[in-house]
Amino acid sequence: MSLFPYGAARPFLFGLDPEVAHELTLGTIARVQHSPLTCLYSQPRVSDPFTLAGLQFPNRVGLAAGLDKNARCIDGLAAMGFGFVEVGTVTPRGQPGNPKPRMFRLPERQALINRLGFNNDGLDAFLANVQRARFRRDGGATPMRLGLNIGKNASTPIERATEDYLTCLDGVYPHADYVTVNISSPNTQNLRSLQSDAALDALLGAVMERREQLAQRHQRRIPVFVKIAPDLDEAQIGVIAETLRRHGCRADGQASGELGVIATNTTLSREAVKGLRHAEEAGGLSGAPVLEASNRVIRALRTALGASFPIIGVGGVLSARDALSKIEAGADLVQIYTGLIYQGPALVYESAQAIAALRR
Repeated sequence: MSLFPYGAARPFLFGLDPEVAHELTLGTIARVQHSPLTCLYSQPRVSDPFTLAGLQFPNRVGLAAGLDKNARCIDGLAAMGFGFVEVGTVTPRGQPGNPKPRMFRLPERQALINRLGFNNDGLDAFLANVQRARFRRDGGATPMRLGLNIGKNASTPIERATEDYLTCLDGVYPHADYVTVNISSPNTQNLRSLQSDAALDALLGAVMERREQLAQRHQRRIPVFVKIAPDLDEAQIGVIAETLRRHGCRADGQASGELGVIATNTTLSREAVKGLRHAEEAGGLSGAPVLEASNRVIRALRTALGASFPIIGVGGVLSARDALSKIEAGADLVQIYTGLIYQGPALVYESAQAIAALRR
């Protein structure tokens, strides 16, 4: 395990403004990730090979998008033992995001609220960072997998959102193991409207058509995942599932493996944190309070989509038991984000080990 226990660093980090602590941590990882100092936080990668959407993952625990928006720390994150890491969300042009302060801890519930708003340096800077990463070369026979998460600029009208997604897809396709289309952040105005029936159908139609063109051009086929929100009722989940089946299943009704879904993003609900300091801040709530809402969506999707449709579960994983609950709900793979902030890298190893034990 890592030489420097996260528990020793957490009190210092939690004494800082959350976004300051976030940037300090990422900056440190970026500086030391190609040096012997990586041993301070690195740990073994649990070997639990699993194939999904045509990709073999070294284990079933990954990092959700949002932590490393600019893809600065891919190799450093790989050293924490993840089976896959998703970076972004990236937009075609760099943008500052929403005004600060825009990130808030709710430690009583092991939760965060953020309204960052896709703050990132833009597609060109993102791709330069991705291309500098060494994880594929250093990863052995089964290297960690890399997901690249794409979105739209805040200044792009929602009716032209598809243009931004296609621009990003063109850029990231040659470098990704899979691409995630983020239509569920609550911090970009009107973005979640893309989850509606007609809008999602049109977006996925355009994305999958462009993906086919890119597959021919680059002679490699990579899957696309769509990231959805936890704040969906049964009817909305049913509509999304039907649209996913339309674009992600063959004529015989079986999943093609070329389209999947990530459930879920952050929630707008405050029911689980009522009365706590910062509870009424605008933005998306993540962490422990999202666990059951996310699992509810996963269960409904699995029922609607069938056994073979690729599902990645994310939301509220703060322990190995939480990670197992995602698999039990129907997810194929699991991602963490807020859990890493509260529990540190040990959560990655413990979760991957617990999931691996299911197949022994």
